[in-house]
Formats: sequence, C-alpha cells, structure tokens
Amino acid sequence: MSLLKSREAILVAAILLLLAGVASRFPGFITPRNLVAVFTDTAPLVILALGQMVVILTRSIDLSVAANLALTGMVCALINVSFPGVPVAVLIALALGLGALMGAINGFFVWKLSIPPIVVTLGTMTIFRGVIFLLTNGSWVNSHQMSMAFKSFPREAILGLPVLGWVAVIVTLGLGLVMSRTTLGRAFFAVGGNPHASVYTGINVGRTQFLAFVISGMLAGLTGYLWVARYAVAYVDIAGGFELDVVAACVIGGVSIAGGVATVAGAVLGALFLGIIKNALPVIDVSPFWQLAISGAAIIIAVTFNSRAGRSKGRVILKSAEHAQ
Repeated sequence: MSLLKSREAILVAAILLLLAGVASRFPGFITPRNLVAVFTDTAPLVILALGQMVVILTRSIDLSVAANLALTGMVCALINVSFPGVPVAVLIALALGLGALMGAINGFFVWKLSIPPIVVTLGTMTIFRGVIFLLTNGSWVNSHQMSMAFKSFPREAILGLPVLGWVAVIVTLGLGLVMSRTTLGRAFFAVGGNPHASVYTGINVGRTQFLAFVISGMLAGLTGYLWVARYAVAYVDIAGGFELDVVAACVIGGVSIAGGVATVAGAVLGALFLGIIKNALPVIDVSPFWQLAISGAAIIIAVTFNSRAGRSKGRVILKSAEHAQ
C-alpha cells in the first residue's frame, strides 16, 4: 500500500502508461534509439530541475535559471569564437564558475537584504538577459563561428548515450549523494521544513538558502554551455520561458512549493514526464495549441495532488524522530 502512495511510483506508472499510449499510435517512439534521443533532449531540463529542487526545498524559488543559462552559454560561445584553442574543460569550468556567481548574487540579496526570492530572481532574470544584449548588440553566434571541439563535446556518445545524457546522470547521482549523505543536504530539508526550529539547531537559514542558489546557478551555468554547444547557436532569447518548465517539472515531481518536501528521484521523474509529453505530442500530430493545454493541465493536476498530499505529515529527516513515532 505504501508503494501506491509513493509519488515516484505513481510517476513511473504514469510514464509507462504515457509511453504505451504513444506506442499504440506510433510504435517507433519506444525503440531504444528514440528513447535515448528523448532522454538526451530532456537532459537539460533534468539538470535544471535538480538545481531548482534544492532552491524550492528551502522555501525559495529561482526564476533566473534560464537567463543564467543563456548568459553563460553566450559567454562560452563568444570566448570560443575569439579564442578557438581554449580547451572545452576550461570552458566548462568557466561555465560552472560564472553560473555559480550569478546564483550567489541571487542568494546574497535573499540572505543579506531579506528580499523575497521571487522579486530578486525576476530582477536578475531581466538583468542577465540585458547583459547578453549589451555583449552582442542582439547579434547571434552561429554554428560556423564555433569550433568543432566546442560543438561536438555534448554529442559524443559513450556506451550509446551522448555526453549530455551522461552529465544528467552524473548530476543526479552526485546531488542524490549530497541530499542523503551530507549535513548540507539535511540542512536544506530542515530549513524548508521549519526555518524557526532550524535556527535553534544551529543552522544558518540565510547561508543555507545562499548555498542552494549557488548550486542552482552552477547547474544552470553548466547547462548553458551544453545547450549552446549542442544546438550550435547562441542568441539573446535562448531558452526563453524555460524557467517555467523547470518549476513545472519540480511540481510534477512532488517538490512542495511550501518547502521541506522533495526527492531527487521525484524531480528527475517530473522532468522526464514533461520531456516525454513534449516529445510525444508532436509525433502523434497533436496541435501545438493542445500541447500547451495538455502541459498546463498536467501542471494543475500535479499542484492539486501536491496540495492534498501536503496535508499529511512531512518527511522525517532525523532517525531519532522516526523511532519516536
């Protein structure tokens, strides 16, 4: 019975039903090759959703992840155009650092100035997009301007899966380890579950939220390079509106907007569910207007489910408390 109440089990069942429904009309959709392609398409959403999950877990929200992605990707592309000999490893390190810096800016304003996260990240979202325009005057960086090494890295296949997909797998495993085996991971849950009680246990709530924004920004920066290199184009409006998909993936995956409740598996499954819908609907000739309506309906259903589930008890993070029940 507990399995039937698990959000992750329900999502797995929903994904399997979705795949079966699509396969009944287009059997080629569930071939291993196509499923790998769908996972690779969804990999950026998975990475961003994991970062957003950590932020939402601490009762915050980061609406600037897509703008962070766009600015980091554009900077990497401009450096590659000006200095084609710079190794990809250096560009990835730069993307991680620049993304983390933008996340730290968000976290600083939330921590030190106590400005609501939604206000801070709405402002920085606009600023980051504006910086891209100032850097480029609105011009694009196209495929023929980028080096082959820059473009080919995310597409290189290892054991049949492109590097972009492997990055999503590594980020998932790494963050799963952080959330389940480290003091910082438990602090994220504690701050989101009860910030006032967290203070009495010695947790610095503002600092914890700051670190959550840094993690989210770092993952957004990493995704920025991977996105631009994979699609071989960079422009001001790249990934425009993608932040809403990221939040939707978290909500579908059972991440509570009120904070304190989330799982890495849930965020990944939420992103996969949304990614499969977005890849499947065009294949079965569903109108773009219905695609938006269906995606929106999935989000509303998930929010309704979360609000009802939120009336039950929260997650137990201390073993002693678990035994006391």
